[in-house]
Amino acid sequence: MKTSTLFTETRGNGPDLVMLHGWGVNSGVWQPISHLLQDHFRVTYIDLPGFGRNAHYPIMPYTLNNLSTVVSAYIPSRARVLGWSMGGLLAQHIALTRQDLAGLITVASTPKFVSEGSWPGIKPAVLSMFEKQLKGDFTKTLDRFLAIQALGSASAKNDIKTIQHHVEQLPMPSEVALHNGLVILSETDLREKMQTISIPMLQIFGKLDSLVPKAAIELMQHNQNVTQHIIDHASHGPFISHPEAFIDGLLNWHQGL
Repeated sequence: MKTSTLFTETRGNGPDLVMLHGWGVNSGVWQPISHLLQDHFRVTYIDLPGFGRNAHYPIMPYTLNNLSTVVSAYIPSRARVLGWSMGGLLAQHIALTRQDLAGLITVASTPKFVSEGSWPGIKPAVLSMFEKQLKGDFTKTLDRFLAIQALGSASAKNDIKTIQHHVEQLPMPSEVALHNGLVILSETDLREKMQTISIPMLQIFGKLDSLVPKAAIELMQHNQNVTQHIIDHASHGPFISHPEAFIDGLLNWHQGL
């Protein structure tokens, strides 16, 4: 699957921390907190295949399994892997096959994003709407997606502008990655598999997140390896709206390992 070199960027000193961004954006999304992270970790930023500086990285078919195979090759042993939103889904999938990792951090992420039966999550119709809109104007679609992510945050407008500013510094994502990323979000269900994982996990959530309901957060509290850090006034991008609370939660967990 590794047919060419994936672009990555490593900065800082300390234990390895690998950052995986979410759907529609790129590693630029971490720029506002990069200096805080790099004071404590050697941080590797990865643009997922199809996004940012890896917009033309070839993956066929574009599946979660293939993404995991490619990205995992760039994650050092004993690293902590942090994934936001769809990146959190990818991080969970990688952690299931990488018991050599020191820890898994998910941000505004669950093992199953779409609601089904008693499981709370994003309504399937919402992702279907984004899929239809992608065929028209990607920029407007991403703007709408970011607006939904920021819902509930008192700093929503500024949060969106911050993300857009940093994401737009890097190349636009490929249509294949955008389309199949939504398929991954729609179809992936790691709930049973994640019950078997034994490495330490930190789950960071925004209490006001409109994409990850409070009920889903509560259902994820039962694994003995899990620590949850819930930021009261944050939404889907807690590292943007509440960087200090985000870093505090990450460091407190890390120091307790």
